[in-house]
Amino acid sequence: MTRETPDPTRFLTERLPIYRDWRQHLHRHPETAFAEHETAAFVAGRLRDMGLEVAEGLAGTGLVATLRGTGPGRTIGLRADMDALPIPETGTVPWRSLRPGVSHACGHDGHMTMLLAAADYLSRQAGLAGTIHFVFQPAEEAAGGGQKMVEDGLFDRYPMDSIFGLHNWPGLPLGQVAVRPGAMMAAMDLFSFRIRARGVHAAMPHLGTDSIVAAGALAGSLQNIVSRAIDPHHPLVLSLTQIHGGQSLNALPDQVDLQGTLRYFDDTAGAIAHRRMREIAEGIARSHDVAIDLDIKPAYPVTLNETTATATMVRAARRLPGGLDIVEQFTPSTASEDFAFMLQARPGAYAWIGNGRDTALHNPDFDFNDDLIPIGARYWIEVASEALDAPGAGTRT
Repeated sequence: MTRETPDPTRFLTERLPIYRDWRQHLHRHPETAFAEHETAAFVAGRLRDMGLEVAEGLAGTGLVATLRGTGPGRTIGLRADMDALPIPETGTVPWRSLRPGVSHACGHDGHMTMLLAAADYLSRQAGLAGTIHFVFQPAEEAAGGGQKMVEDGLFDRYPMDSIFGLHNWPGLPLGQVAVRPGAMMAAMDLFSFRIRARGVHAAMPHLGTDSIVAAGALAGSLQNIVSRAIDPHHPLVLSLTQIHGGQSLNALPDQVDLQGTLRYFDDTAGAIAHRRMREIAEGIARSHDVAIDLDIKPAYPVTLNETTATATMVRAARRLPGGLDIVEQFTPSTASEDFAFMLQARPGAYAWIGNGRDTALHNPDFDFNDDLIPIGARYWIEVASEALDAPGAGTRT
């Protein structure tokens, strides 16, 4: 008896109430980076119900589900992130977060659901040639879960010819896909300055040195890097996000700490910024008679789409019935994404898909648009089909 493959659009539409329930359950029970224990158990349970092989515990709470086709072929990965944010939810939807101070304010609940829905269909597809690994990654939100999965042997245990990622995106019409070869999202470095001075009574500043005045000079001078040291064709964003110093109203503190982030698409621009940050710190230390320590930690590399994989995502959008609207010419985001670590290890591509709403990611009122579930799942199905049929990987741009 030959197994018949259902029509994907009809299948996803008929099962949308189930997928909505899944998404809203995940939204009610958000968990932050590397604490996604209930989330992973829920996802693993749904995947096992589909008959897939599920391996848990990669990078702590990550998991990989494997669908093996009936014939030989390429091996691909489809990735969704799982973690929530330490942001109190202000929305009033019936499925609002039940965990105080934690919410799915970036839509990862929807990302998991779209990929689960795609797996639900693909697990029933007759004649599938090749292998699909469904990768559910922990700790995307500034915790490096993608890097941890790679370091824990993701691609050694699950060899893949290519891997793909998808993120819902505010400000784009519902279902519109934005993808481009080359840089998609920025690299991010974390930096911290520590200014060490001779603390003294505020009435007698001449007897010590002033760490606060030095901090002000440093904060102002750092922005000259962006406007004067960096080629304007290579965008770079330097943001001071924290300043801490002083405990008394009548004393100059002996220490001030400044912290922030540096984001860029071009490694040369990043290297120039690092050099100028050190030079500026040295100059201000001399002119203010203080000591300044600088620590720079690379956090995320550039999210860099490989050309063949990008073309795969473009073709997938176009081959859908009626075709998804697709944007290929746009400015990359200066936000960062740790899927970049997976793209360093394997050819692949990362796309945005419009959620049809304007509420920003990481806003306490954010709620994933459930109307995107069948669209995103349908797109995942086509990406898988195109990727399994695609030739070998091309080159990064």
